[in-house]
Amino acid sequence: MAAGLVAVLIAAVVVALVRGGGADAEAGASTPVRGGTLRFALIDYQRSPDPQWGTNYAESLIGNNITDKLTWQDPATGAITPWLAQSWEYTKDLTEFTFHLRPDVTFSDGTPFNAQAVKANFDQYVHGDPALGILPNGAPLLAGYQETKVVDEHTVTVRFAKPSASFLQASSFTANAQPGFLSLSTLKLSAQQRTDPKKIIGTGPFVYESWEPQVKTVLARRQGYHWAPPALHHDGEAYLDKVEFNTVPEASVRTGSLVSGAIDATLDVSTTDEKPLADQGFQIIHRGVSGTAIHFALNASLFPTDDLAVRKAIQLGWNRQTIEKTVLTPSYSIAKSILEPSVPGYADYSGSALKYDPDQAKRLLDQAGWAPGPDGIRVRDGRKLTVKLLGINNLVANKPAYESVQQDLRAIGIDLQLTVVPIPDYAAQQAKAKDSWNVTAANRSRNDPAVLKLQFSPASGNTSYLSQASPGVDLNEVTSTLGKLETTLDPAQRAQYTKAAQDLVVDKYALVNPVYNPSQVIAQAQYVHGILFDAQSRNHFVDAWKSDGK
Repeated sequence: MAAGLVAVLIAAVVVALVRGGGADAEAGASTPVRGGTLRFALIDYQRSPDPQWGTNYAESLIGNNITDKLTWQDPATGAITPWLAQSWEYTKDLTEFTFHLRPDVTFSDGTPFNAQAVKANFDQYVHGDPALGILPNGAPLLAGYQETKVVDEHTVTVRFAKPSASFLQASSFTANAQPGFLSLSTLKLSAQQRTDPKKIIGTGPFVYESWEPQVKTVLARRQGYHWAPPALHHDGEAYLDKVEFNTVPEASVRTGSLVSGAIDATLDVSTTDEKPLADQGFQIIHRGVSGTAIHFALNASLFPTDDLAVRKAIQLGWNRQTIEKTVLTPSYSIAKSILEPSVPGYADYSGSALKYDPDQAKRLLDQAGWAPGPDGIRVRDGRKLTVKLLGINNLVANKPAYESVQQDLRAIGIDLQLTVVPIPDYAAQQAKAKDSWNVTAANRSRNDPAVLKLQFSPASGNTSYLSQASPGVDLNEVTSTLGKLETTLDPAQRAQYTKAAQDLVVDKYALVNPVYNPSQVIAQAQYVHGILFDAQSRNHFVDAWKSDGK
């Protein structure tokens, strides 16, 4: 194998940055206290204990604390650093990646984590197992996966049918449907059997104690754990005895529970509660969610968003400052590209395609034949300029941000109709979005520019539903431009390809209307320390502790 870059240099991590903006400085200097239970509230609930299946934030967050990954992505720099893999190399054509595993890692049932476990996990993750009712979750993340070869007990080679530059980042991936490693005994279980949390065996710093669907998940410290990512500088087991994740859908109840002391920390802090909680002495910590912005994916094959003029008018027709002032807090930022600023290759379009220019938006619509109707909504050929949006209510700023856009677009003659629902309802509707919805509004977590290929390439996500019926769009150009993101790990070349990809989806074809950059915001009591945000802004509790020890 031609040697590529060998990852042997551990990137330095600034603890305050990993913990997120606003983290207390003294926590890094204090001596952690062992013991106690951290009571943590979430808006969502864990629908299954299986971490490779979960597709909401609660599921990925909990999964991160019972499983580990081959690599760790530095949330401050984006660098890929060692974890369960001590080093790696890859071929020049980026089709083979060889990992050299730590020899001292075990699953919580005492069985070894080794090359065979990596192979079994990746094979099932990508291909699923129909006999067990296990769906293939990993195909998008590991596109082109062919096989994992066991070289020896602690060496594996992962092979792809085509270049896969993003696979290194995928080996650290911590968001939805993550490739966290499960024991061979767990992989043999059916999907139904994996609803028993005691049968979900990982290598992580915590193990399942209990799971009450829609109510609570409790994790207990894993005895003997000593392989946290070296970049975290954490030696040995987790500090906490337990982490108790409580599902609390109502923002006011989460806030009230924190103030009353019923919980120690809460995610999903309402934007209107951040300052009052800070004024009461609670700490607010946050990190932007790397990947795409919260955005409108514009259906380029469905009337009226199949009209480029309509798509560009939607981009130009709303006031971003209004959302900054009335909806967002300093924990968030307005979107200036489809990518969140921490993603390598991010480019700023706030002075061009994504500026607020309602006059230009009106001119575009006028030129395209959209005339104002008697109620102010534009009409062409007897059909109203009605744009139907399907969104998710899983982030507290989503609906008010969309309502602000809705109000501004109405002023230029676009009737944006909002349907903002919980994730299960969104998923059900998304299945028929191609023919029913002009806009699907969401984001995608992944700190790698290949997230653009996953979302917009006709060969993969295709969230703008590009087809031969999409007027004026060159499908080959879109596929080729986004595909180049997988062909190199050279930083300069990849930055060039990332800029070209953004130019295409944001400017030339206006396939997206980025709205704001989401953030995960935690409010915590003064005695809570060390909750980490990773590169996908998921939380890890291996380093968390409570100074009251309770």
